[in-house]
Amino acid sequence: MILKNADVVLKDGVRKLDIRIEDGRIAGLGRFEGEGIDCTGLTVFPGFIDMHVHLREPGFEKKEDIASGSAAAVRGGFTQICCMPNTRPVTDNKVVVSYIVNRAKEVNLCKVRPIGAITEGQEGKNLAAIGAMKAAGAVALSEDGKSVLSAGLMANAMMYAADFGLKCLCHCEDASLVDGGVVNEGYYSTLTGLKGSIRAAEDIVIAREICLAESLALPVHICHVSTYSGVQLIREAKARGVQVTAETCPHYFTLTDEVIASFDTNTKVNPPIREEKDRLAIIEGLRDGTLDCIVTDHAPHHADDKNVEYALAAFGISGLETSFALSYTQLVRGGTLTLEQLADKMSAAPARILGLEGGAVEPGAPADLTVVDLNEAWTIDPAQFVSKGKNTPFAGREVYGKVRYTIVDGAIRYEG
Repeated sequence: MILKNADVVLKDGVRKLDIRIEDGRIAGLGRFEGEGIDCTGLTVFPGFIDMHVHLREPGFEKKEDIASGSAAAVRGGFTQICCMPNTRPVTDNKVVVSYIVNRAKEVNLCKVRPIGAITEGQEGKNLAAIGAMKAAGAVALSEDGKSVLSAGLMANAMMYAADFGLKCLCHCEDASLVDGGVVNEGYYSTLTGLKGSIRAAEDIVIAREICLAESLALPVHICHVSTYSGVQLIREAKARGVQVTAETCPHYFTLTDEVIASFDTNTKVNPPIREEKDRLAIIEGLRDGTLDCIVTDHAPHHADDKNVEYALAAFGISGLETSFALSYTQLVRGGTLTLEQLADKMSAAPARILGLEGGAVEPGAPADLTVVDLNEAWTIDPAQFVSKGKNTPFAGREVYGKVRYTIVDGAIRYEG
């Protein structure tokens, strides 16, 4: 396969090139004779990698499964996705990890990388079988929607994970401070009467994980940062050499908690959407490198899980099919990031953090590529999602950047 006349996003800039693909890898960049796919006017990124996705299988296939989630991923331009362990049974052993790996191979759309639980059953008592999960294909560890309550157990998890070349991805939340809160505590929680959750619930655990990483001289990764104060904690830690990396999501840099005034349960997410000063701090954190990558925290739900009172609704946004367009529209067209920087946030940084192959357009790399029309405007319509989860607060929003091809190991897995 040859991609002809493309604007290719490289590490050091954007250049008009052809890309020659052989045996699933990039064989060359330059000008090549022969027919190919004409990409005039299109931009080629390294295939996007989402290191924080919920595929729900096994156990919650009503919400999503590996087939529908993978279809949503390639429609959104993702060539690799890493799925969280809050399945049923929990992904805390080699059997469930192997099941996910093998089922993803059967589906054969994008690469699916399982993330194992830190503790057995995500109960926070005993470490899960870390070595066995790594051997079966796990690429990281996480308790996902909760924090490990015991700092001692968390320290042990970080040490054991490092022994197997894995990192702990930390959902930072002190449940005693959340205390049933469902939105950010502030003006709009007061206005709506919805129970609020203070920033400290997130920040305290971010600070703890940073302290552990610093004391143990080990890496740690902070999931879905939503607070201005959390960004500052991470910035200061990086400045003094702590091995901390961090991610955020499009809803944290595009929305504020004003959206909860609609009582639309599609705005309910954990951690909650916060205030304008938080949104601006998240954008600045992406700009200055404090926040390493953009993830979706793709959390699809059946309509029944959202079509209830706000306090009873499930947390989460279905994000795989909108992430790139929201990020490009807000951050690149908005003047915060260059195309190369966006490619780093959505491709290279996740690959670096998790030690995955990919994340760059260069000879010898896997031919995992995302081809986008940056100039095409479109309106987000959840009815058109291929994910089972139609839960998005972005319905009706106009964005730019339409995925035209998603290529995985040299094979076209999505054509728009």
